[in-house]
Amino acid sequence: MSALRARLSVILLAVCLLFTGQALTTPQRAAAADPGYLMVHFTGDSATGQMLYLAHSTDGLHWNDLNGGAPVLNSMIGTKGVRDPALVRSPDGSKYWIIATDLCIRCGSTYTNGSPDFVVWESTDLVTWSKPWLLGAAGLIPGGKNAWAPEAIWNPETNDYVLYWATNATVNGIFKYRIYSARTKDFRTITTPQIWIDPPGSTPVVDTQMTEVPAGTGPYRYLRVSGDGQNNVEGSNSILGTWTNLGNLSSIGLTGNVVEGPVWMKFRDRNEWALYIDYNNPQGVREYRPILTTDPFDVSTYRLQDATSYDMGGTPKRHGAIMTLTAAEESRVLARWPNTPAQRLQSYNFQDRYVRQINFDVRIDPNVSPVEDSQFRIRPGLAGTGTGTVSFESVNHPGYFLRHANYDFQLALYDGSSQFAADATFNKVAGLADSTQSSFQSYNHPDRYIRHYAYYLKLDPITTTTGRGDATFRVTS
Repeated sequence: MSALRARLSVILLAVCLLFTGQALTTPQRAAAADPGYLMVHFTGDSATGQMLYLAHSTDGLHWNDLNGGAPVLNSMIGTKGVRDPALVRSPDGSKYWIIATDLCIRCGSTYTNGSPDFVVWESTDLVTWSKPWLLGAAGLIPGGKNAWAPEAIWNPETNDYVLYWATNATVNGIFKYRIYSARTKDFRTITTPQIWIDPPGSTPVVDTQMTEVPAGTGPYRYLRVSGDGQNNVEGSNSILGTWTNLGNLSSIGLTGNVVEGPVWMKFRDRNEWALYIDYNNPQGVREYRPILTTDPFDVSTYRLQDATSYDMGGTPKRHGAIMTLTAAEESRVLARWPNTPAQRLQSYNFQDRYVRQINFDVRIDPNVSPVEDSQFRIRPGLAGTGTGTVSFESVNHPGYFLRHANYDFQLALYDGSSQFAADATFNKVAGLADSTQSSFQSYNHPDRYIRHYAYYLKLDPITTTTGRGDATFRVTS
C-alpha cells in the first residue's frame, strides 16, 4: 500500500510540474516574442507625399502607420522633397543613416530635370535625427544628370559602405540610366563613382536593391534585384565582384515598369523571404506588394501574394526600406512615434489667435496659413518622462519642438541633449486665468510659464491678471 501511495505521489508531482511548466511557458513565450519590422517610405508625388513616413509590422506582412500616418522627416534643403529612402545600420548598431532621392515633383522639379544630390540624415538611436545634408553623386559623373534611388550596404571586404544608385549620362554614345557605385565611410564624401550595372544597348536600369544572405543558406552571399525591364534577380559572393543571373520576375507576370523599388526582407522566425515590390496594379494604383519565397535563389519558387494575405496600412507605401528591429530599437521607435493627434493652442485673451511658428520663430497670429504652422503633437515631456510633462512637436517640421532660450521661444530641432530636453519640457497645469483651459509651467524654470507678450511667445513669471490671461491657452484640434 505504501509503495502504491509513493507511486501516486510521484505521478501527482509530475502532473503538477507539467501544468506548472505549461503555465510558465506561455507568458515566457509572450515576453520573449520577437520584435518586428520597420519600414521607411514616401507616399507619392504630392507635396506632403514626398516626405518620409514610418510603418511597423509584427509579422512582416501586416503594417501599421506610425505617427498617425503623418510624416516623420521632411527636407528643407535641395528641392525640398525626398523619395526612395534607404535605411542603413552600422555593423555595430551605433549609427544609422537615411539616404534619399532629392526630388520633389509638383514642387518645381521634374523627372527630366531632377537633382544630382542625395539627402542624408544621421542618428545614433533611430529616433533622433540630425539636420539633413546634401551628398553630391551625379555631379561626380561626366555628363551626369539625376541621382535616383540610393541604396547602401556594408562591405566587409573593404571595411566601408558601398553606395549605389541610378544616374542618367552618356557613355559610349548612349544616354540612359545606369547603376553606379562608390565607397564611403560616413555618407558625407564618396569615392569616384564607377559603373556597376549597365544592361546591353539602350536598356536602362533605375532601381536596384541588394541584401546579404545568412551564411550557409544558399549558393551566394548576396542577392540583388534590378528594375531593368526584365526585373532580373542575381547572386554573387562579392558585392563589387561578378554577378550571376538567376532569372527574372517575368515568370510571375512582372515585366517592364510595372515593378519599382524592390526591397528584400528576411522573416526572423522562419526560413522565408519577402521581396516587396512597388507594384503598378491593373487599376493604376502603385503601392508595395510582397512576393514570398523559401528559396530566394530559385525564381520559380516566388509567389506574388494575394491582397487578402497582407495589409499595407492606411497610407500608400512607395519605394522605401525595411529593417528588422532589435527589441531596444522597437521600444524606442514605438515610444517616439505614437498616433498622437495634431492640436492647436488657442489664446485665452485673443481668441482669434493661435500659437504658430513662422521661420522658426514663435508667436500668436490669426488666420494662420498654412494651418500646419499652428499645429503641434503634444508628446510626453522630453525631460521628466512619466511625470505628466509635455513637449510640443511641430506637425510640418517633425523633430522640431517648441524650446525656450534666454526666455524667448523658437522652433528648434531636437539634438538629443539633456539641456534641450529640459528647455522643451513643460508641466501642463490648470489655466491660470481659467481652470477649464491650460497653462504650461517651465520644467527647468518652474517660476515661469509660457505666455505671449506683444504677440511673441515668452517664458515669464506670472504675477498680474494680464499675465494670467496671456499664459492661458485652450488646447483644441
